Amino acid sequence: MSTLPNPRAAITLLRNATLPASNTAAGAGLLKILVAGCATGTPVDLADLGAGLSKLPYWVSLGGTETTLYDANAVVRYLFRTSELALDQQLAAEALLEWEETALSALHGSEDLEVFLTAADAKVGALGKGDAVGAADAVLFGTLYYALTNSKPEVLRRHPDLQAWFARLAATTAVVAALPAYEDNVLKVRVREEPSLANRSVNSGIEFVRDSSKKVLPVPGEKNILITSALPYVNNVPHLGNIIGSTLSADVFARYSRLRGNNTLYICGTDEYGTTTETKALEEGVSCRELCDKYSALHQEIYEWFGLSFDYFGRTSTEKHGEIVQDIYRSVAKNECVIEQTTAQLFCEQCQRFLADRYVEGVCPHCAYEDARGDQCDKCGKLLNAVDLIEPRCKMDGNRPIVRDSNHLYLALDKLQPRCEEFVERSSREGAWSNNTIAITKSWLHEGLRPRAITRDLKWGVQVPREGYENKVFYVWFDACIGYPSITANYTDEWERWWKNPDNVRLYQFMGKDNVPFHTVVFPCTQIASGEDWTFLHHLSACEYLNYESGKFSKSRGVGVFGNNAQQTGVPADVWRYYLLSSRPESSDTVFTWSGFASCNNAVLLETLGNFCNRVLKFLDDPKRYGGVLPAADPAL
Repeated sequence: MSTLPNPRAAITLLRNATLPASNTAAGAGLLKILVAGCATGTPVDLADLGAGLSKLPYWVSLGGTETTLYDANAVVRYLFRTSELALDQQLAAEALLEWEETALSALHGSEDLEVFLTAADAKVGALGKGDAVGAADAVLFGTLYYALTNSKPEVLRRHPDLQAWFARLAATTAVVAALPAYEDNVLKVRVREEPSLANRSVNSGIEFVRDSSKKVLPVPGEKNILITSALPYVNNVPHLGNIIGSTLSADVFARYSRLRGNNTLYICGTDEYGTTTETKALEEGVSCRELCDKYSALHQEIYEWFGLSFDYFGRTSTEKHGEIVQDIYRSVAKNECVIEQTTAQLFCEQCQRFLADRYVEGVCPHCAYEDARGDQCDKCGKLLNAVDLIEPRCKMDGNRPIVRDSNHLYLALDKLQPRCEEFVERSSREGAWSNNTIAITKSWLHEGLRPRAITRDLKWGVQVPREGYENKVFYVWFDACIGYPSITANYTDEWERWWKNPDNVRLYQFMGKDNVPFHTVVFPCTQIASGEDWTFLHHLSACEYLNYESGKFSKSRGVGVFGNNAQQTGVPADVWRYYLLSSRPESSDTVFTWSGFASCNNAVLLETLGNFCNRVLKFLDDPKRYGGVLPAADPAL
């Protein structure tokens, strides 16, 4: 690194005891001076002044003189001796510095990050090459650092010149030396949120960060909260009922838990195995893997738009998932909780295949609903066996299937019922389960648990590690709940610290009421049968149904408002979040109506909340009160 001669031995940065936030002008100014000091060989000493400063969180005092400078760019000019450069170099440097101080600074409060980065992209081509760091490099790097380090790769790829310049600067000796001191002396308020249009202001406010390099793990002695939302099927786009029923509800609790200072991990992902995937893949004429890749990306895009704060969003069609499912099965089988039975199953002579539950539709034997699925009736919620359907029909070709025998493995739920009842009694009381969760679970237990099939005649799924079952896979409701620990395992190799740590971790789960039995009975029974020291469910919050206008949301029939539809309206995600949460079906079904949505936005958010904000702003702007200036506050509080 070439350095410029500097007669002054050092710079002392005097700042308030309160650290500047890294996305404020003060934070950017600190980085500018640190980079400039390292580039010119000038030691930079950081010292707290206390609470005596109000104009800026630091000032710069140059040793050996009485001069005090309050502007970071002025300090950079001094260190690089820009006034002593050759005229053409001086003019070039001053042109960039003036542009940064005027045009670029004017964009600091803009909500459009793209405008900010485009403006910078057009200027960095005029900067130096290699390991050299000039005055303009130091100033622009300090200004752009927060925005660039918090931008997603696809955003940066749209600005190749800026990306290349930033990568070059980040690798220089000066920047490598400056960044540790910068990171140690800026404030970061951690709420694990990625920058969004609501919080990405480049030069004002407090930074909201997700430190993805640091895995969230249980901490002894702290309140460790593990949160999951029901894994959405990957065969379609999630509708508003899916979103409020699980992911959005869990997101609100995760945010609350983090704000309370709890050590919190929020896990979710797409449920990718099973009949629904095979059926949809056949409909679209693609492989199951291609279908899962397509819809998993769509799910993630929609959840990101809704601002859901997952610590990790994964998938069940991973190698780790298969390994963990098979390991759990082996433990359950070793403990003699798996039995083999010959099952009467529907076989389509036209397709020449056994029909898994969701390949069959027919009349529900309990409520006479005409479009009941082979595994569950959407109308009455009863779990079904496909052979019990009245007038069954194959979804592939509409033909009526015949009954044939097929060997399958069953989880011996009847054997596990006494220990399951003990778990339900203890956990529902200590964890304060929602009333509908308790009612649904006790209904299952009251009827008496029966062995339940855990294998299916399918190709897309986790292979069954047992002789004679080479052409079968595990039933989705055996392996789907195991997706929670397996997705955590894809997040961290230390996943067992969350999932096999009952004394130090509390598990909170969110879902629609139709998923309750699998989380309060089937999965806990699987955990019990494995004989391992699992983290069991502590609290479960189950939603009733959010209906659409005069009917039900339906992914298969395309009825309702889907996540991508919400995006396309142009209405901000926060409006959708507020409306869905205000209409959350906690104890009974609720209904989404377009008129209700419009009224919520216009009457509640615009008139009531908007009027409140307007009154506060007027009060703040009143010269007899605050005169438009907020009193000093500690952003860490």
